[in-house]
Amino acid sequence: MSSFEVRRSAVIPAPAEEIFPLVNSFHEWTRWSPWESVDPGMSRRYYGPDSGVGAGYEWSGNRKAGSGTMEIVESISPSSIMITLQFTRPFKALNPTTFTFTPVQGGTEVTWLMTGENKGAAKVFALFMNMDKLVGSDFERGLKSLASAVSARKS
Repeated sequence: MSSFEVRRSAVIPAPAEEIFPLVNSFHEWTRWSPWESVDPGMSRRYYGPDSGVGAGYEWSGNRKAGSGTMEIVESISPSSIMITLQFTRPFKALNPTTFTFTPVQGGTEVTWLMTGENKGAAKVFALFMNMDKLVGSDFERGLKSLASAVSARKS
């Protein structure tokens, strides 16, 4: 079984307390998630509390967007958020995802980490596609959008 890890970090010029709420609530993800624009007709459903542990998000979209769920399983304000990310289409996959917020000079270093195992259809897919390349650029776009969303909230 092959496992993978996709990790990207960016320094956002704001305190963690200002960035954390944008990740801790899936309602806020529409402002910065790199996948929100993949399918404008995507259906979304939120469940559980608005933010923090138990907050959930379910999506179903076109072939590119796929479908699945995300649920916050740990939320330690303002330092880390753990999410269980489960894809149901185009293939089943469970990808634990973590955001960490570390104070650094000039702001907060936000690290977005997703891990997973390639098995079944995903294993065949992984032979041809590098998950780091495939998802890494999305993470980079997402972190840039997150920085823009934080500065938009300030102004």
